[in-house]
Amino acid sequence: MLSRRKLIKQLSAMPLVGGLFGAATPLTGALAAPAIASRNLVKELGIRTFINAAGTYTAMTGSLMDDDVVSTILASSKEFMMLDDVQTKVGEKIAAITHAESAVVTSGCFSAMTLGLAGVLTGMDQKKVEQLPHLGGTGMKSEVIAQKGHDIGYSHALTNTGCKIVQVETIEDVEKAISDKTAMLWFLNVQSDKGKINHEQWVALGKKHNIPTMIDIAADVPPVENLWKFHDMGFDLVCVSGGKAMRGPQSAGLLMGKKKYIDAARLSMPPRGSTIGRGMKVNKEEILGMYVALEKFVARDHDKDWKMLEERANTIASAARSVKGVDVAITAPPLGNHTPTLRITWDPAKVKVTPNALREALRTGTPSIETVGDDKGVGMTAWMLKPGEDKIVATRLKEELTKAAV
Repeated sequence: MLSRRKLIKQLSAMPLVGGLFGAATPLTGALAAPAIASRNLVKELGIRTFINAAGTYTAMTGSLMDDDVVSTILASSKEFMMLDDVQTKVGEKIAAITHAESAVVTSGCFSAMTLGLAGVLTGMDQKKVEQLPHLGGTGMKSEVIAQKGHDIGYSHALTNTGCKIVQVETIEDVEKAISDKTAMLWFLNVQSDKGKINHEQWVALGKKHNIPTMIDIAADVPPVENLWKFHDMGFDLVCVSGGKAMRGPQSAGLLMGKKKYIDAARLSMPPRGSTIGRGMKVNKEEILGMYVALEKFVARDHDKDWKMLEERANTIASAARSVKGVDVAITAPPLGNHTPTLRITWDPAKVKVTPNALREALRTGTPSIETVGDDKGVGMTAWMLKPGEDKIVATRLKEELTKAAV
């Protein structure tokens, strides 16, 4: 974890949005009372709400935005602005925070990958921008090299440009695969332990052959230093989700890196039409909200947050362990979703319930609680819990386990 002193040093030259520490958050205290809406649509439409003991999953709408982010969104919704101007001004600030040459707010990390590669393919050639994703006869390159262990589905964001993925395993494979068709080398950080080529070697290969490198770190903060680590390492483009740990708008992400590629990527972004990115619209409210979310995330006392999350995880673990036959392991995934994570298992001879049945009982109970897991155990995290919800989860979990104990 990055020390508080180092964080403050990182922030010494960074402009702050008013009220940086003004609003409490799910990690530090009770949320401020929201403005009263004219209608309660959630209740009116019968939409189920729940305690999120699972994590920052897209299907569960990511994370909850900080009050200052929401306030920024509301305030900026009352004024007209030129979209490009907002992106340029915000991009400059984000780039300064993350050690990048340039940055732009995108409609999620997936969008950042598509747009980043589009920028690599087209450069500043408007004709090429309008030809994507049809690469034949355009003079554009058409292949992206990725390690076999990294190609788990998210690379579809890259094939949206018309490129195909060339899978490799070793450095020798990369050397053989590189040709005049090679547009980029793509690296998936969360799967870095599943490949034979590490980050530094990947960057070195790109520099050796003058081929740009991109890294996807979608859910890989914390640690906070990952926001600048890979720029400092030499990656040309870095893509990250905004609506997870940073608690920005769920539909926002960041594309950061070399200015020439960011400038080119923006040619495929709204407000421009006739591009593959026209539908990847991000509005002024989300752009400004994402900036505030990033500032606040970097400025947090991450060591203090970690201790609090450990305490909440231990509260849940202690309740579960109090039931005979139940075991709980607490770990922190090193690459992505780096937060205290519980894995709850039990002796089926002593606790007569399947993991799926336990998860369903928590989901359909009052209050509804979402978890993750498989047919061997149940998984939980504490980082999306509001203050006090760890005790609620602990109580309900113990109730269901006790009910099934023999």
